[in-house]
Amino acid sequence: MIEAGILLLLCQLAGESIVRALAVPVPGPVLGAVLMCALLAIRRSVPDNLGRTSHDLLANFSLLFVPAGTGIILHATRLEAEALALIAALIGSTALTIAVASLVFVGVDRLMGGTAPQEQQP
Repeated sequence: MIEAGILLLLCQLAGESIVRALAVPVPGPVLGAVLMCALLAIRRSVPDNLGRTSHDLLANFSLLFVPAGTGIILHATRLEAEALALIAALIGSTALTIAVASLVFVGVDRLMGGTAPQEQQP
């Protein structure tokens, strides 16, 4: 189990190192997972201890959500009191994110030469 944990952490470290060294716009752990996948593809099998360790980690993954759930229960009265403001903030920020992403897409499309189809006007 320790060897598998070390292998997982080494792949994450390699991913983080590559991202920082080459300024790749991908999170380090994601690149580490790609490296792990490539290593396993080259090997053509998953070592037994890595399989068991990964299974155990995934089986207990829900424990990571316990602190967030505890915080919600702890502050339930405050959340109830400010529910309207929270809902408005969530809806507003979602709409704003969609609008900004659309504007960025249009701006990048114009900078790249306008490859997106234009609207047809009658």
